[in-house]
Amino acid sequence: MPETSALYDFGPTGRLMLVGVVLALGPLAWVWLRQRRGTPAQRLRALTWVTLFLTFDLVIFGAFTRLSDSGLGCPDWPGCYGSASPIGAREEITQAQTALPTGPVTHGKAWIEMIHRYLASAVGVLIVTLAAATFWLSRRRETGQGAAPLHVSPAWPLLTLFWVCMQGAFGALTVTMKLFPAIVTLHLLGGMALLALLQVQASRYAQADAALAEPTPVSASARLLLWLGFALLWLQIALGGWVSTNYAVLACTEFPGCQGSFWPTMDFRQGFTLWRELGAGRDGGNISFAALTAIHYVHRLAAYVVMLVLLLLALKLRREPATQQAGRWVLGLIVWQFASGLSNVVLGWPLLAALAHTAGAAALVIVLTATICNTRTAARARSIVPLSQASA
Repeated sequence: MPETSALYDFGPTGRLMLVGVVLALGPLAWVWLRQRRGTPAQRLRALTWVTLFLTFDLVIFGAFTRLSDSGLGCPDWPGCYGSASPIGAREEITQAQTALPTGPVTHGKAWIEMIHRYLASAVGVLIVTLAAATFWLSRRRETGQGAAPLHVSPAWPLLTLFWVCMQGAFGALTVTMKLFPAIVTLHLLGGMALLALLQVQASRYAQADAALAEPTPVSASARLLLWLGFALLWLQIALGGWVSTNYAVLACTEFPGCQGSFWPTMDFRQGFTLWRELGAGRDGGNISFAALTAIHYVHRLAAYVVMLVLLLLALKLRREPATQQAGRWVLGLIVWQFASGLSNVVLGWPLLAALAHTAGAAALVIVLTATICNTRTAARARSIVPLSQASA
């Protein structure tokens, strides 16, 4: 494989940013045409939904990049052998592929990796646009300019902008640290957090629109169960990311047991040594099969707890009129996650099932975040003055 001059080569950065701008023009034009007569909150809400949809796609495509072993398809960052596309790196990629046909660098893998970076650039442009527009409209509100001020703080869009920059940094480290498991897992968690932040923005814009309902009151027990389920979901996503990044899915290929036992031989200490290279054990040698088994089985045992809590949450939400739809979504996604997770185990980790499992986790993050934003405990809801009344 040919050597690169540096792991970081910022020469193609300007061209990559231009690609991101061009790709973002389509969604921006669509929102502008669809919301020509809308209020600022309606336009920003529509743009946030489009950005959320594209970010969801980006998370799934990121999983596809990892699962297709394309994460090092271009071994430098942000371009590919110092070029803005694999076309400009044809010679280097051909040399690497010839030297190692089944290695990390091939023409196909390079294109998958760069498409992922192009999509990330476009999402970044959309998030910059959301932050800038919200900040500008908030300033107009403070100075009393404009007929339709925006009752949304720019704090959330600015936090989202900061977070997408952090995601870019983790994306760079994923490549330059050669798929270091802890970094890849954090990159996955960061993508999920970006989905949550965008959903919070969408809910805030909706609540800023006087034509839409304020947060609905629910019982204190429902809110408590909602927050518990939300916290456990993040823990389970972290465990799932650790399974995937360590390629531990196939450590157990049967259900409900594992390796002919309900408590197989496991090495928890080595399996959950977080700061180590891919495939490395605690002592610097290769990671043991018992460690991979521990990684897999902890994720499976935690899944039972998370599914039980989310099932109770779904039933609780379905009993409250304002959250019946959310309850149906949570219940449906529990079934989806169980089916896709089981398929990964008994079918030998097929790519489609693995992507479906990631998509289900991302959808749960969005649904639970939306439900948290769109509800309040009954006592708190009575103390809140609706925005539509406050601005009257």
